[in-house]
Amino acid sequence: MDPILLARIQFAANISFHILFPTVTIALAWVLLFFKLRFNATGQARWMDAYRFWVKVFALSFALGVVSGITMSFQFGTNWPGFMNAVGNIAGPLLAYEVLTAFFLEATFVAIMLFGMSRVPGWLHTLATLLVAVGTSMSAFWILVLNSWMHTPQGFEMRDGVAHATDWWAIIFNPSMPYRLAHMLIASGLTVAFLLAGLSAWRWLRGDRSGGVAAALRTGIVMAAVLAPTQLVVGDLHGLNTLEHQPAKIAAMEGNWETRGNVPLLLFAIPDEAARENRFEIGIPNGASLILRHSADGVVPGLNDFVGEHPPVAPVFFAFRAMVGIGSLMIGLGLAGAWLLWRRRDLPRWYLRGLVAMTFSGWVATLAGWYVTEIGRQPWLVTGVLRTAEAAGPVPAGSIGLTLAMYLVLYAGLLIAYVATLYRLARKGEYGAAGDHRAVPQPA
Repeated sequence: MDPILLARIQFAANISFHILFPTVTIALAWVLLFFKLRFNATGQARWMDAYRFWVKVFALSFALGVVSGITMSFQFGTNWPGFMNAVGNIAGPLLAYEVLTAFFLEATFVAIMLFGMSRVPGWLHTLATLLVAVGTSMSAFWILVLNSWMHTPQGFEMRDGVAHATDWWAIIFNPSMPYRLAHMLIASGLTVAFLLAGLSAWRWLRGDRSGGVAAALRTGIVMAAVLAPTQLVVGDLHGLNTLEHQPAKIAAMEGNWETRGNVPLLLFAIPDEAARENRFEIGIPNGASLILRHSADGVVPGLNDFVGEHPPVAPVFFAFRAMVGIGSLMIGLGLAGAWLLWRRRDLPRWYLRGLVAMTFSGWVATLAGWYVTEIGRQPWLVTGVLRTAEAAGPVPAGSIGLTLAMYLVLYAGLLIAYVATLYRLARKGEYGAAGDHRAVPQPA
C-alpha cells in the first residue's frame, strides 16, 4: 500500500482511540464538581455515592488518555516531519501551551481529587476537583485552537516555505475556532450524559435503586435534554462557517456534484466518485439549500468545482449522516426522559433499555464528526498552506504497516478492557448500599 495512506490510517487509528478518553474526562470533570457541590450543599449521601463511583471512571479514562496521547505525539517526528518543518513555529507553541497551562494543572490536582478525599479539608478537595475541570477544558481549548487553525489558518506569513506568526490573536481566534470549540465541548457533554444515563439505567434494570444511581441517571437525562438540542443549533452554525471557509467539505457532506440551487437533503445515497454522481438517492427536495442558504433555491457548491482538490466523498458523506442520525436519537431520548421526569412518571423499561443501548453513542457520534472534519480537509494538512503528501516522511510502507497492526491489536484489547472494567465496577455496586428505592429518580 501507499506509505502516505498507511501513515494517515495509522494516525487516524491513534487519534480515534485517544479522542475517546478526553471526550469523557472533559465533561465528566465538571459533572464530578457538580456532584461534590450538591453534596456540600445538601449533605445527601447519594451525591457522594455518585461522586465516588464516577471518579473511578474519570481516573481510568484519564490514564488511557495520557498514554494514548503520548504515542500519538511521536508520529509528528516519524511519519509527518514536514508538518513541524513547515508550521512548527505555530504548532509548537500551541502544543506547549496545552502542556504547560493545562496538562500540568490537570495532572497535579488529579492526585488530590482521586486520593485526597479523606486526607485534605473538604474545601481543598472541592477546589482540586474544580482545577482539574478547568485543566481539562483548557487542554481542549489549546488543542482545538491548533486544529481549527489548520482548517482556517490566518495570522501568519510564509517565508521560504516556513510559517511565521504575525498575529497570535488572529491565530488563536481563527474563524472556525469558536464553532469548533463549542461543538466539541458539547459533544463531550453529550458523551458523558449518555454514559451516565446508560450505565445507571443498566444498574436500575438490574434492581439497584440506590440514591447514587438515581442521582447519576437523572443528571445524565437532564444533560442530554439540554445539550442535544443545543448541539443541533451549534452544529448548524458550524456548518455555515464551514460553507464559508471550506466549501469542498460541505459539497462532500451533502454529496452534491454540481453547483446549483434547489439541492435536496440526501437521506441516503451511494456516491460514485469515478462516475461523479450518486446512486440510489433518497432525499428531501430543497432540503440542503434550505439548511445551508435558508432559501429553497439557495446555491450549494458542487464537487465538480474542486476536481482534484476535494476530499474522498463517500467517507465524509456517510460519517456525516452517522453523526446526524445519532444526534437525532439523542435529542429524542433526552427530551422524552426530561418529560417523564417532569411529569414524575415511572421510567419505562423500554426507555431504560434505550438508554443502555445508547451508553457509548457519544463515542460513535464524536468519531463520525471527527472523520467528517479531518477527512473533509483533504488533500490539505493545513488548508491552502501544506498538503498532506508534502508533510509525509520517508518511512517505508512495511514499517508503518507493522506498527499499525501492533497499534490496532493493542488498542482493541485496551478498549475491551476499559468497557469491561466499567461494567465490573457497576456490578460490584460501587455506589454504596444506602439507597433511595423509589421507582423514579426524584429532584434534589
